[in-house]
Amino acid sequence: MRNIVNFQTDLLRTFVSVIDLGAYTKAGDMLGRTQPAISLQMRRLEELVGAPLIKQMGRSLTLTSEGEMLLSYAREILRLNDEAASYFNRAKISGVLRVGLPNDYAVAFLQGVITEYTRQHAEISLEIYCGWSAEILDRLRADELDLAIAMVNADRAQYLSRSWIERPIWTAANEVTFDPAKGIPLAAHPEGCAYRARMIQALDAAQMRWRVAYTGPGISGLQNAVINGLGVSALTRYTLLPGMRVLGEDDGFPPLAEIRVGLFYKHPRLSDAGIRLVNHIIARLDEAGVSGDPVRRHAELDRQ
Repeated sequence: MRNIVNFQTDLLRTFVSVIDLGAYTKAGDMLGRTQPAISLQMRRLEELVGAPLIKQMGRSLTLTSEGEMLLSYAREILRLNDEAASYFNRAKISGVLRVGLPNDYAVAFLQGVITEYTRQHAEISLEIYCGWSAEILDRLRADELDLAIAMVNADRAQYLSRSWIERPIWTAANEVTFDPAKGIPLAAHPEGCAYRARMIQALDAAQMRWRVAYTGPGISGLQNAVINGLGVSALTRYTLLPGMRVLGEDDGFPPLAEIRVGLFYKHPRLSDAGIRLVNHIIARLDEAGVSGDPVRRHAELDRQ
């Protein structure tokens, strides 16, 4: 019989808390343990792994490659453990959940997934903040949000639980055509939007002229601009509306680079209601066929 290593959840919880809170002392305060006790648990975990997990870089903590891999597994193990504990304890799910959603993504789809959960749990109050991905993640770091969905700009991002790939789609009004020689009119979010950047990069690479004909922060304004023929835009499959048509290479439009979107949260800060919401979101994303496995993704990156 092979020797099986058991990673105790208390060790994994300490590890995730140290990383998410950024310090051994903060993790100790959250978990009700002293700093030496936290350090001892981390050493025990490193013994089980057989390799260092964290490096001290000045005042900051940095994960080793083994630490990156273990963190992904730890988040998944704790997420399932805490959901099971909440279920069998029959804990009453209540409280306020603060969720961040990006302006430049499928807000309608995600809002539907999240509000579906809150309808099932009437004791939960939902607060949704919409903004740019960078702003949303800043709010999460500052503990102004409980969880966030945002664009992922790095292979390994802080607080990332799950990620998936979306490829933006060129779209225009059904009956409207544009003359590339006169420049492609774009309907776009303001600078800083990943979709706007993808449009400009693709057109520049194809040496096609363009101009920004409409700029606005809200998805509904962007959709109306497209339907009314003000310009073409890059949307997702979730934000296409009746009256729009998809443009492709046959229409002279170059393919758009894909975008990685992630679900972020600080596990030690999340309530039972928040853990259940995370599981609800992941289940719906899995059903839609868009949710990626961060553990498998990291393993693939390490093999490259």
